[in-house]
Amino acid sequence: MRQGTFARTRRCCYAAYLTQGIVNNLAPLLFTVFQAQYHFSFGALSTLILLNFGTQLLMDFFAVTCVERIGERRCTLAAHLCAAAGLFGMGVLPQVLDPFLGLCLAVVVSAMGSGLIEALLSPILDALPQKQNGRAASMALLHSFCCWGQVAVVLGTTLFLRIVGGENWWWLPLLWACVPLCNFFAFYSAPLPDAVPAGQRTPVFTLLHTKLFCLCLCFMVCAGAADMTMGQWASLFVQRCLGIEKVRGDLLGPCLFAALQGAGRLLFGLFGKRFDLRHALLLCACACTACYLLAALSPVPAFALLGCALCGLSVSLLWPGLYSLSARAFPRGGTAMFGLLAVCGDIGCTAGPSISGMAAQVLQNGLSGGLLLGVAFPLGMACGLVRLLLFRRQPRLGQIKASKSKHP
Repeated sequence: MRQGTFARTRRCCYAAYLTQGIVNNLAPLLFTVFQAQYHFSFGALSTLILLNFGTQLLMDFFAVTCVERIGERRCTLAAHLCAAAGLFGMGVLPQVLDPFLGLCLAVVVSAMGSGLIEALLSPILDALPQKQNGRAASMALLHSFCCWGQVAVVLGTTLFLRIVGGENWWWLPLLWACVPLCNFFAFYSAPLPDAVPAGQRTPVFTLLHTKLFCLCLCFMVCAGAADMTMGQWASLFVQRCLGIEKVRGDLLGPCLFAALQGAGRLLFGLFGKRFDLRHALLLCACACTACYLLAALSPVPAFALLGCALCGLSVSLLWPGLYSLSARAFPRGGTAMFGLLAVCGDIGCTAGPSISGMAAQVLQNGLSGGLLLGVAFPLGMACGLVRLLLFRRQPRLGQIKASKSKHP
């Protein structure tokens, strides 16, 4: 099939990542509302983050083991229904159940959809017809829509709360649930690329016994933690620690973080063919380390806010870049390979914000201390990438096979 045949599929993939941006960022934007109305502690808010990414982690395992048997289309449609149902429940369940229990149930259901979207949409897009040297750029462009979803939810939520008031927050999830619900119908008849035949896929056992892939899995843990630790706590950090009121705090904190993250992915999507992906990843990891240090240690609120915002630009390439690095090395990894990468990414997304939130509850300097603890993730990734560049110039899997055929 020609590339133009899948134009609708590509648009549906973009809209699916908008949904993921909404699911992952709506609840953190309401943390201050939850504290004001329900008196939730930092520990309770950390539990919501843990449930979100912990559930996504379980769905990644599901994708590795079951999706190729059930079918990509069925699982993709189910993902959108779960996302819509979870967002709808976020608005309704706290009104009819214990508020914390209702939010927990809603977060789990919506996270089921978000986790499946993460594991399914990247391999679908990667399998679409496109120029080989443009796959990394295309992957970065896809992931930028998660950032645009975050920007949209920050702007929409901030505007809504400013006009309607925090006591009516529960209308917001109901409105945002329309996005995955509409994309469900769009995806229902969209053409999907042919999956890699079972006999031609690189087995999971082979992937897990390859040093390069295992290193990429470790990098994914660091990337997920570096991304979500700042992304999940940015709203509360700029309000509680920097003393900025909620409207300006959300715009200058999580909104600017997401906008710069999306801009970084968009720029790489447009011009990424000119750069070595490994060098770009190393530069981003080093910049992310510096941004965490600036946000956590700067005594000047303006500089701390700058570190928080620029962190979005620095983490922009980490997640999609590692997807592309793995897909380039193992072109027949299939959904299972992307599922394993998503598993490790969500381990980082679960551990990073949760550890920082718990540390904030224990340490006297609050979230600043929690963010300082998060420096370990981008720093660890930077050290690993230096090792990869210096000692692990491993050729692609296809090149290894070609070499063996020429020299039996």
